[in-house]
Parts: sequence; C-alpha cells; structure tokens
Amino acid sequence: MRLLRLPRRPIERLGPYPSLLLVAVPLAVVEPLKVAIVFFAGSGHWVTGTIAMICAYAVSLFVTHWLFRVVRPKLLRLPWFAALWTWLIAVRRRVSAWARGLWQPARRVPPRRRAAQRVRPLS
Repeated sequence: MRLLRLPRRPIERLGPYPSLLLVAVPLAVVEPLKVAIVFFAGSGHWVTGTIAMICAYAVSLFVTHWLFRVVRPKLLRLPWFAALWTWLIAVRRRVSAWARGLWQPARRVPPRRRAAQRVRPLS
C-alpha cells in the first residue's frame, strides 16, 4: 500500500475543482472505452472483449473509488456537491430501508406452538 501513499499527498493538496476534474478524467476515459469494447466483442472477438470489459470495469471501479475517497473532503466543500451528496445518501438510505422491509425473514414459531398447530386426525 506504500505505492498508493505516494500520489495521495499531492492529490490531497488540490483544491475542490481540480479534485473534481481528477475524478472525472478516469470516468471520461473508461466509459467510452467500454462502448468500444462492446463493438470489439460484437465483431467476433467475444473472449477478448469480455476480458477487456472486466478489466475496464475493474479499473473504473477501483481507481475512481480510491480517488473519490481521497478527494471527497475537498468535494464536499462545494455547496452544490454537498447538497447533491446529502440527497443521494438520503435516497440510498430510504431505498435500503424499503428493500429490507420487503425481504424480512418470516418469524419462527416456537416448537410448542408448532405442535399445537398441527392438524389432528379425526377418529
């Protein structure tokens, strides 16, 4: 992890707008590359296209995530970004609470009540 500490300090010294640009550059490069990979896979090179797509997603995810974690305090200094971030987090929490409500496991019936609920044969 020492390798990641070297670029971290200069990145942390950047202002809010250069930090935003720094996060946007990898996305601006990788997203069009993904479209090109789809065309490449569609032309018959599906194994190479699949491997390239996995690599593009990994680079996009890991690099952008690492950069965003480093520059998030700077980005939150921008009022419009802070408002947008607060709204997104609130929506994520509401959706998460709603989804947890949908998939709650059924309550277990204690063993004594289960025996009492059994249908007894008529005789």
